[in-house]
Amino acid sequence: MAERSLRGKVAVIGIGETTYYKHSQSPDPEFILALKAILAACEDAGINPQDIDSFASYSNDRNDPSRISAALGCKELRLSNMQWGGGGGGGAAAVGNAAAAIATGQAEIAVVYRALAQGQFQRFGQAQAGGTVAGDNALINPYGIFVPAQRFALKIMRYMHDHGIKQEALRALAMASYHHAQSNPRAVMYGRPLTEEAYDASRWISEPYHLFDCCQENDGAAALILVSAERAKDFKNKPAYVLAVAQGSDHRNAARSFNAPEFASASFGPVAPHLWEMAKLGPKDVDVLQSYENFTGGVLMSLTEHGFVKPEECNEFLRLENLLAPTGKLPLNTSGGNLAECYMHGLELQIEAVRQLRGTATSQVPGAKVAGVIAGPMVTPVSTMILGSEETL
Repeated sequence: MAERSLRGKVAVIGIGETTYYKHSQSPDPEFILALKAILAACEDAGINPQDIDSFASYSNDRNDPSRISAALGCKELRLSNMQWGGGGGGGAAAVGNAAAAIATGQAEIAVVYRALAQGQFQRFGQAQAGGTVAGDNALINPYGIFVPAQRFALKIMRYMHDHGIKQEALRALAMASYHHAQSNPRAVMYGRPLTEEAYDASRWISEPYHLFDCCQENDGAAALILVSAERAKDFKNKPAYVLAVAQGSDHRNAARSFNAPEFASASFGPVAPHLWEMAKLGPKDVDVLQSYENFTGGVLMSLTEHGFVKPEECNEFLRLENLLAPTGKLPLNTSGGNLAECYMHGLELQIEAVRQLRGTATSQVPGAKVAGVIAGPMVTPVSTMILGSEETL
Protein backbone atom coordinates (compact mmCIF):
# COMPACT_ATOMS: atom_id res chain seq x y z
CA MET A 1 0.00 0.00 0.00
CA ALA A 2 1.39 3.42 -0.98
CA GLU A 3 2.10 5.81 1.87
CA ARG A 4 -0.64 8.38 2.40
CA SER A 5 1.01 11.63 3.33
CA LEU A 6 1.20 15.32 2.48
CA ARG A 7 4.90 15.39 3.27
CA GLY A 8 6.77 17.42 0.67
CA LYS A 9 3.96 17.45 -1.89
CA VAL A 10 2.84 21.07 -1.53
CA ALA A 11 4.61 24.36 -0.80
CA VAL A 12 3.80 27.89 0.28
CA ILE A 13 5.10 30.25 -2.39
CA GLY A 14 3.41 33.53 -1.46
CA ILE A 15 2.55 35.40 1.74
CA GLY A 16 0.65 38.63 2.21
CA GLU A 17 -0.95 40.74 4.90
CA THR A 18 -2.55 44.12 5.36
CA THR A 19 -1.56 46.68 7.92
CA TYR A 20 -2.66 45.36 11.31
CA TYR A 21 -4.90 47.69 13.29
CA LYS A 22 -6.21 47.84 16.81
CA HIS A 23 -9.74 46.47 16.93
CA SER A 24 -12.38 48.58 15.16
CA GLN A 25 -9.76 50.93 13.63
CA SER A 26 -9.49 49.53 10.10
CA PRO A 27 -10.39 52.14 7.47
CA ASP A 28 -11.49 49.32 5.15
CA PRO A 29 -14.38 46.86 5.41
CA GLU A 30 -13.53 43.24 6.01
CA PHE A 31 -14.01 42.11 2.40
CA ILE A 32 -11.56 44.75 1.12
CA LEU A 33 -9.05 43.66 3.76
CA ALA A 34 -9.31 40.06 2.50
CA LEU A 35 -8.72 41.18 -1.08
CA LYS A 36 -5.73 43.34 -0.12
CA ALA A 37 -4.03 40.47 1.73
CA ILE A 38 -4.61 38.06 -1.16
CA LEU A 39 -3.29 40.57 -3.70
CA ALA A 40 -0.22 41.12 -1.53
CA ALA A 41 0.39 37.35 -1.43
CA CYS A 42 0.03 37.17 -5.21
CA GLU A 43 2.56 39.97 -5.64
CA ASP A 44 4.92 38.21 -3.26
CA ALA A 45 4.61 35.00 -5.28
CA GLY A 46 4.74 36.74 -8.64
CA ILE A 47 1.45 35.31 -9.88
CA ASN A 48 -1.62 36.74 -11.56
CA PRO A 49 -4.55 36.76 -9.10
CA GLN A 50 -6.76 35.48 -11.91
CA ASP A 51 -4.86 32.17 -11.79
CA ILE A 52 -6.04 31.37 -8.25
CA ASP A 53 -8.66 28.64 -8.42
CA SER A 54 -9.17 27.57 -4.82
CA PHE A 55 -9.81 29.11 -1.41
CA ALA A 56 -9.66 27.84 2.17
CA SER A 57 -10.39 29.61 5.44
CA TYR A 58 -11.51 28.96 9.03
CA SER A 59 -13.02 30.51 12.15
CA ASN A 60 -16.31 31.28 10.38
CA ASP A 61 -14.68 33.76 8.01
CA ARG A 62 -17.44 35.85 6.49
CA ASN A 63 -15.82 36.42 3.09
CA ASP A 64 -17.33 34.02 0.57
CA PRO A 65 -14.81 32.55 -1.92
CA SER A 66 -17.35 32.88 -4.73
CA ARG A 67 -17.44 36.62 -4.12
CA ILE A 68 -13.66 36.85 -3.69
CA SER A 69 -13.13 34.87 -6.89
CA ALA A 70 -15.40 37.24 -8.81
CA ALA A 71 -13.70 40.32 -7.36
CA LEU A 72 -10.26 39.01 -8.33
CA GLY A 73 -11.39 38.01 -11.80
CA CYS A 74 -10.40 34.37 -11.29
CA LYS A 75 -10.86 32.18 -14.34
CA GLU A 76 -12.65 29.48 -12.36
CA LEU A 77 -13.47 28.40 -8.81
CA ARG A 78 -12.54 24.80 -8.00
CA LEU A 79 -12.43 24.62 -4.22
CA SER A 80 -14.30 26.59 -1.56
CA ASN A 81 -13.37 25.23 1.87
CA MET A 82 -14.19 26.29 5.43
CA GLN A 83 -12.68 24.56 8.46
CA TRP A 84 -15.08 23.89 11.33
CA GLY A 85 -14.42 25.33 14.77
CA GLY A 86 -14.23 28.77 16.31
CA GLY A 87 -11.24 30.84 17.34
CA GLY A 88 -7.93 29.93 15.73
CA GLY A 89 -8.08 26.15 16.02
CA GLY A 90 -8.35 25.78 12.25
CA GLY A 91 -5.36 27.92 11.26
CA ALA A 92 -3.06 25.04 10.36
CA ALA A 93 -5.96 22.83 9.27
CA ALA A 94 -7.01 25.35 6.61
CA VAL A 95 -3.50 25.13 5.15
CA GLY A 96 -3.75 21.35 5.33
CA ASN A 97 -7.12 21.34 3.59
CA ALA A 98 -5.77 23.47 0.74
CA ALA A 99 -2.64 21.32 0.52
CA ALA A 100 -4.72 18.14 0.38
CA ALA A 101 -6.78 19.57 -2.46
CA ILE A 102 -3.64 20.37 -4.43
CA ALA A 103 -2.03 16.99 -3.70
CA THR A 104 -5.13 15.14 -4.94
CA GLY A 105 -5.62 17.22 -8.08
CA GLN A 106 -8.66 19.17 -6.86
CA ALA A 107 -6.81 22.50 -6.99
CA GLU A 108 -3.83 24.07 -8.71
CA ILE A 109 -3.24 27.40 -6.97
CA ALA A 110 -4.92 27.77 -3.59
CA VAL A 111 -5.09 30.69 -1.18
CA VAL A 112 -5.59 30.35 2.55
CA TYR A 113 -6.92 33.57 4.05
CA ARG A 114 -8.44 35.16 7.15
CA ALA A 115 -9.91 38.64 7.49
CA LEU A 116 -11.31 40.45 10.50
CA ALA A 117 -12.86 43.92 10.91
CA GLN A 118 -14.38 44.22 14.35
CA GLY A 119 -15.67 47.74 13.80
CA GLN A 120 -17.91 46.40 11.06
CA PHE A 121 -19.11 43.40 13.04
CA GLN A 122 -19.41 42.41 16.69
CA ARG A 123 -16.20 42.34 18.70
CA PHE A 124 -14.78 38.81 18.51
CA GLY A 125 -15.22 36.84 21.75
CA GLN A 126 -17.73 39.29 23.19
CA ALA A 127 -20.48 37.80 25.34
CA GLN A 128 -23.68 37.54 23.34
CA ALA A 129 -26.51 39.91 24.12
CA GLY A 130 -30.05 38.67 24.56
CA GLY A 131 -32.50 37.39 27.13
CA THR A 132 -31.90 33.65 26.70
CA VAL A 133 -28.92 31.33 26.45
CA ALA A 134 -28.68 27.76 25.20
CA GLY A 135 -26.28 24.84 25.10
CA ASP A 136 -23.14 24.98 27.20
CA ASN A 137 -23.69 28.65 28.03
CA ALA A 138 -26.88 27.78 29.86
CA LEU A 139 -24.80 25.67 32.25
CA ILE A 140 -21.97 28.12 32.90
CA ASN A 141 -23.34 31.65 32.47
CA PRO A 142 -25.28 31.50 35.77
CA TYR A 143 -21.91 31.07 37.52
CA GLY A 144 -20.41 34.16 35.91
CA ILE A 145 -18.44 32.44 33.13
CA PHE A 146 -19.07 34.39 29.94
CA VAL A 147 -15.86 34.94 27.96
CA PRO A 148 -12.94 32.82 26.70
CA ALA A 149 -10.47 34.12 29.30
CA GLN A 150 -12.68 32.75 32.08
CA ARG A 151 -13.27 29.41 30.36
CA PHE A 152 -9.62 28.78 29.62
CA ALA A 153 -8.30 30.08 32.94
CA LEU A 154 -9.92 27.10 34.64
CA LYS A 155 -7.97 24.68 32.45
CA ILE A 156 -4.54 26.17 33.05
CA MET A 157 -5.19 26.67 36.78
CA ARG A 158 -5.79 22.93 37.07
CA TYR A 159 -2.70 22.19 34.95
CA MET A 160 -0.46 24.49 36.95
CA HIS A 161 -1.73 23.00 40.21
CA ASP A 162 -1.21 19.41 39.03
CA HIS A 163 2.37 20.04 37.87
CA GLY A 164 3.59 22.75 40.25
CA ILE A 165 4.03 25.32 37.49
CA LYS A 166 4.67 28.90 38.60
CA GLN A 167 3.35 32.19 37.25
CA GLU A 168 6.84 33.06 36.03
CA ALA A 169 6.51 30.47 33.25
CA LEU A 170 3.51 32.31 31.81
CA ARG A 171 5.33 35.61 32.21
CA ALA A 172 8.27 34.35 30.14
CA LEU A 173 5.93 33.35 27.31
CA ALA A 174 4.35 36.80 27.25
CA MET A 175 7.67 38.59 27.43
CA ALA A 176 9.13 36.55 24.56
CA SER A 177 6.38 37.73 22.23
CA TYR A 178 6.72 41.36 23.29
CA HIS A 179 10.51 41.16 22.97
CA HIS A 180 10.29 39.92 19.37
CA ALA A 181 7.65 42.53 18.50
CA GLN A 182 10.15 45.29 19.23
CA SER A 183 12.11 44.21 16.13
CA ASN A 184 9.00 44.00 13.95
CA PRO A 185 7.66 47.34 12.63
CA ARG A 186 4.46 45.57 11.50
CA ALA A 187 3.58 44.62 15.07
CA VAL A 188 0.82 46.57 16.76
CA MET A 189 2.89 46.51 19.97
CA TYR A 190 6.07 47.68 18.24
CA GLY A 191 7.66 50.32 20.42
CA ARG A 192 5.89 49.08 23.54
CA PRO A 193 8.30 46.72 25.34
CA LEU A 194 7.15 44.65 28.29
CA THR A 195 9.12 44.36 31.53
CA GLU A 196 8.75 41.91 34.38
CA GLU A 197 7.57 44.75 36.60
CA ALA A 198 4.91 45.86 34.11
CA TYR A 199 3.67 42.31 33.68
CA ASP A 200 3.42 41.70 37.43
CA ALA A 201 1.68 45.05 38.02
CA SER A 202 -0.87 44.60 35.23
CA ARG A 203 -4.45 43.89 36.20
CA TRP A 204 -5.86 40.41 36.50
CA ILE A 205 -8.23 39.40 33.71
CA SER A 206 -9.03 35.94 35.05
CA GLU A 207 -6.45 34.30 37.30
CA PRO A 208 -3.80 33.20 36.36
CA TYR A 209 -4.11 35.53 33.36
CA HIS A 210 -2.81 39.06 33.70
CA LEU A 211 -3.59 41.58 30.98
CA PHE A 212 -0.41 40.66 29.09
CA ASP A 213 -1.27 36.94 29.07
CA CYS A 214 -4.22 37.66 26.77
CA CYS A 215 -4.20 38.06 22.99
CA GLN A 216 -4.93 41.34 21.28
CA GLU A 217 -8.09 42.18 19.39
CA ASN A 218 -7.25 43.41 15.92
CA ASP A 219 -8.47 44.21 12.45
CA GLY A 220 -6.66 43.12 9.32
CA ALA A 221 -6.17 40.20 6.95
CA ALA A 222 -3.52 37.66 6.00
CA ALA A 223 -3.11 35.17 3.16
CA LEU A 224 -0.84 32.39 1.88
CA ILE A 225 -0.55 30.99 -1.66
CA LEU A 226 0.05 27.24 -2.13
CA VAL A 227 1.04 25.19 -5.17
CA SER A 228 2.33 21.68 -5.80
CA ALA A 229 5.94 20.96 -4.92
CA GLU A 230 6.66 20.30 -8.61
CA ARG A 231 5.80 23.91 -9.43
CA ALA A 232 7.19 25.55 -6.30
CA LYS A 233 10.56 26.62 -7.72
CA ASP A 234 8.94 28.48 -10.63
CA PHE A 235 8.02 31.45 -8.45
CA LYS A 236 9.82 34.47 -6.99
CA ASN A 237 10.69 33.34 -3.47
CA LYS A 238 12.13 30.35 -1.68
CA PRO A 239 9.36 27.75 -1.12
CA ALA A 240 8.31 26.55 2.31
CA TYR A 241 7.25 22.91 1.99
CA VAL A 242 4.40 21.38 3.98
CA LEU A 243 5.96 18.48 5.89
CA ALA A 244 2.95 17.62 8.03
CA VAL A 245 -0.48 18.80 9.16
CA ALA A 246 -2.66 17.25 11.83
CA GLN A 247 -5.99 18.26 13.29
CA GLY A 248 -8.57 16.98 15.78
CA SER A 249 -8.93 16.58 19.54
CA ASP A 250 -9.88 14.02 22.16
CA HIS A 251 -13.12 12.25 21.29
CA ARG A 252 -15.08 13.90 24.14
CA ASN A 253 -13.30 17.24 24.11
CA ALA A 254 -16.58 19.10 23.60
CA ALA A 255 -18.38 17.44 26.53
CA ARG A 256 -20.57 20.08 28.09
CA SER A 257 -20.06 21.94 31.32
CA PHE A 258 -16.34 21.13 31.59
CA ASN A 259 -16.85 17.37 31.65
CA ALA A 260 -14.19 16.50 29.07
CA PRO A 261 -12.07 13.55 30.31
CA GLU A 262 -8.87 15.54 29.67
CA PHE A 263 -10.01 18.83 31.13
CA ALA A 264 -6.59 20.43 31.74
CA SER A 265 -5.46 20.12 28.14
CA ALA A 266 -4.73 22.18 25.03
CA SER A 267 -6.45 19.38 23.00
CA PHE A 268 -3.28 18.20 21.22
CA GLY A 269 -2.85 14.92 23.11
CA PRO A 270 -4.00 12.64 20.26
CA VAL A 271 -3.13 15.14 17.51
CA ALA A 272 0.60 15.76 17.97
CA PRO A 273 1.65 12.11 17.42
CA HIS A 274 0.06 12.20 13.96
CA LEU A 275 2.02 15.37 13.20
CA TRP A 276 5.39 13.87 14.08
CA GLU A 277 4.59 10.62 12.25
CA MET A 278 3.82 12.44 9.00
CA ALA A 279 6.73 14.88 9.33
CA LYS A 280 9.19 12.06 10.09
CA LEU A 281 10.65 14.45 12.62
CA GLY A 282 10.46 15.12 16.33
CA PRO A 283 10.36 18.15 18.64
CA LYS A 284 14.16 18.40 18.73
CA ASP A 285 14.26 18.90 14.96
CA VAL A 286 12.23 22.13 15.10
CA ASP A 287 14.40 25.24 14.73
CA VAL A 288 11.71 27.83 15.44
CA LEU A 289 8.15 27.62 16.71
CA GLN A 290 5.07 29.80 16.31
CA SER A 291 2.43 28.87 18.88
CA TYR A 292 -1.03 30.42 18.92
CA GLU A 293 -1.63 32.52 22.00
CA ASN A 294 -5.26 33.03 22.82
CA PHE A 295 -3.76 33.00 26.32
CA THR A 296 -0.29 32.04 27.53
CA GLY A 297 -1.66 28.98 29.32
CA GLY A 298 -2.64 27.45 26.00
CA VAL A 299 0.91 27.92 24.73
CA LEU A 300 2.35 26.19 27.80
CA MET A 301 0.07 23.16 27.46
CA SER A 302 0.67 23.04 23.69
CA LEU A 303 4.42 22.89 24.23
CA THR A 304 4.11 19.97 26.62
CA GLU A 305 1.59 18.05 24.51
CA HIS A 306 3.85 18.35 21.46
CA GLY A 307 6.82 17.08 23.47
CA PHE A 308 8.92 20.27 23.47
CA VAL A 309 9.10 20.23 27.26
CA LYS A 310 7.88 17.93 30.03
CA PRO A 311 5.30 19.41 32.42
CA GLU A 312 7.62 18.99 35.40
CA GLU A 313 10.37 20.89 33.53
CA CYS A 314 8.30 23.96 32.61
CA ASN A 315 9.58 26.15 35.43
CA GLU A 316 13.18 25.53 34.40
CA PHE A 317 12.74 25.55 30.62
CA LEU A 318 10.27 28.43 30.23
CA ARG A 319 12.73 31.20 30.89
CA LEU A 320 12.95 34.22 28.63
CA GLU A 321 16.46 33.49 27.36
CA ASN A 322 15.40 30.06 26.12
CA LEU A 323 12.57 31.50 24.01
CA LEU A 324 14.38 34.28 22.16
CA ALA A 325 15.84 34.41 18.67
CA PRO A 326 18.50 34.01 17.52
CA THR A 327 20.12 31.73 20.10
CA GLY A 328 17.40 30.43 22.44
CA LYS A 329 16.79 26.72 22.85
CA LEU A 330 13.31 27.14 21.32
CA PRO A 331 12.79 30.55 19.67
CA LEU A 332 9.08 31.23 20.06
CA ASN A 333 6.64 33.60 18.31
CA THR A 334 9.39 35.52 16.62
CA SER A 335 7.17 38.18 15.03
CA GLY A 336 5.35 38.95 18.28
CA GLY A 337 2.58 36.40 17.96
CA ASN A 338 -1.05 37.00 18.84
CA LEU A 339 0.01 38.85 21.97
CA ALA A 340 2.16 41.55 20.41
CA GLU A 341 2.13 41.42 16.59
CA CYS A 342 -1.52 40.89 15.74
CA TYR A 343 -4.43 38.61 16.53
CA MET A 344 -5.31 37.54 13.01
CA HIS A 345 -6.61 34.27 14.39
CA GLY A 346 -3.11 32.89 14.05
CA LEU A 347 -2.64 33.13 10.30
CA GLU A 348 0.12 35.67 10.92
CA LEU A 349 1.97 32.81 12.62
CA GLN A 350 1.95 30.79 9.40
CA ILE A 351 3.38 33.79 7.57
CA GLU A 352 6.17 34.20 10.13
CA ALA A 353 7.07 30.51 9.79
CA VAL A 354 7.50 31.02 6.05
CA ARG A 355 9.66 34.10 6.64
CA GLN A 356 11.89 32.15 8.99
CA LEU A 357 12.49 29.50 6.33
CA ARG A 358 13.20 32.19 3.75
CA GLY A 359 15.63 33.89 6.11
CA THR A 360 13.75 37.21 6.05
CA ALA A 361 12.23 37.39 9.56
CA THR A 362 12.81 40.45 11.73
CA SER A 363 14.02 38.16 14.55
CA GLN A 364 15.68 35.57 12.36
CA VAL A 365 16.87 32.18 13.57
CA PRO A 366 20.08 31.56 11.58
CA GLY A 367 19.79 28.66 9.15
CA ALA A 368 16.24 27.72 10.14
CA LYS A 369 15.14 24.67 8.17
CA VAL A 370 12.16 23.38 10.18
CA ALA A 371 9.39 25.65 11.49
CA GLY A 372 6.44 24.54 13.60
CA VAL A 373 3.05 26.25 13.81
CA ILE A 374 0.53 25.37 16.53
CA ALA A 375 -3.03 26.65 16.05
CA GLY A 376 -5.76 27.48 18.54
CA PRO A 377 -5.14 25.50 21.76
CA MET A 378 -7.97 24.55 24.14
CA VAL A 379 -10.73 24.56 21.49
CA THR A 380 -11.97 21.70 19.32
CA PRO A 381 -10.79 20.86 16.79
CA VAL A 382 -7.24 22.17 17.00
CA SER A 383 -4.56 21.84 14.34
CA THR A 384 -0.80 21.92 13.99
CA MET A 385 1.71 22.04 11.15
CA ILE A 386 5.37 21.62 10.22
CA LEU A 387 6.95 23.54 7.35
CA GLY A 388 10.42 22.81 6.01
CA SER A 389 12.99 24.11 3.56
CA GLU A 390 14.08 22.13 0.51
CA GLU A 391 16.89 20.51 2.55
CA THR A 392 14.31 18.67 4.68
CA LEU A 393 12.67 16.81 1.80
